[in-house]
Amino acid sequence: MASSINSRKPSEIFKAQALIYKHMYTFLDPMCLKWCVEMNIPNIIHNHGQPISLSNLVSILQVPSTKAGNVQRLMRYLAHNGFFEIVTNQDIENEQEEAYSLTVASELLVKGNELCLAPMVEFYFNPTISGSYNQLKKWIYEEDLTLFGVALGSDFWEFLNKNPEHNKLFNDAMASDSKMINLAMKDCNLVFEELESVVDVGGGTGTTAKIICETFPKLKCVVFDRPKVVENLCGNNNLTYVGGDMFTYIPRADAVLLKWILHDFTDKDCIKILEKCKEAVTSDVKKGKVIIIDLVMNKKKDENQITQLKLQMDIGMACLNGKERNEEEWKKLFVEAGFKDYKISPFTELLSLIEIYP
Repeated sequence: MASSINSRKPSEIFKAQALIYKHMYTFLDPMCLKWCVEMNIPNIIHNHGQPISLSNLVSILQVPSTKAGNVQRLMRYLAHNGFFEIVTNQDIENEQEEAYSLTVASELLVKGNELCLAPMVEFYFNPTISGSYNQLKKWIYEEDLTLFGVALGSDFWEFLNKNPEHNKLFNDAMASDSKMINLAMKDCNLVFEELESVVDVGGGTGTTAKIICETFPKLKCVVFDRPKVVENLCGNNNLTYVGGDMFTYIPRADAVLLKWILHDFTDKDCIKILEKCKEAVTSDVKKGKVIIIDLVMNKKKDENQITQLKLQMDIGMACLNGKERNEEEWKKLFVEAGFKDYKISPFTELLSLIEIYP
């Protein structure tokens, strides 16, 4: 039987080949980024105070001279992907030498900075976590198991509870992401200004709650998360930590905050969580609401790069039995959970802020 490819123009076939090869080699993107963070290169350049030459970088890294060319290859690729800028450095021998400076992306990988996403890289590229995605074929045939159930032998959250080291990596990663979200929350005064109390469900170690408390000193804030997460954390006059199960009970407050929570779960579970939120919020029409910070899929309005990222995250959430949702899918959840109205506002380039009212 003749192959259907015979009807294609050679130019089409070669373009298709390039697309396949491109995706074959994209595994190098996360591996190079992981290498960069593991070698602490953003901090090295930051501490250097100016663009650092290849020879100086190799010296500080203390790698064999025979690997200097490989360091250069990795740095050039990372620069091509936007993590560094390549500049020309004129050394004392009056020879031109390649040097590297930070970009905004690599500034976000400098450990010790207020805004630092290095913990996200360290968690997601941990071999135990990233290696689970080698089991996609097996997972797709399992009726009920999550990807992590297939790869790790237990539910993701159960796995974290049983593995303190991975649990810490996860909490550190979520805290680093929360600091990015807090940058946007500083412009959300209207969302919180009439509230007297708020519960941050799945609030982790309290990174977001602390910012809310600092911005609104009269606001009482409760961080509600798994007992293993909050058991050794201490609050203050307007910040408290409570351990529990959001499917069973959520502490009462004027508002409930769900940041990066609902996309982890099925529609059925989301409705259960939202029903508990509805029970928790005050009946005061002016105050009572649930505040959701999450993705809203919108292919028609989003740039292609953002759409691709959202689709990638949708696959990631599917592996937890969750999903990313468009506005109609969000609305369906709100209606089925008994809420009367909602409002969606832009939040960051990636996220939206959704207020829903009982």
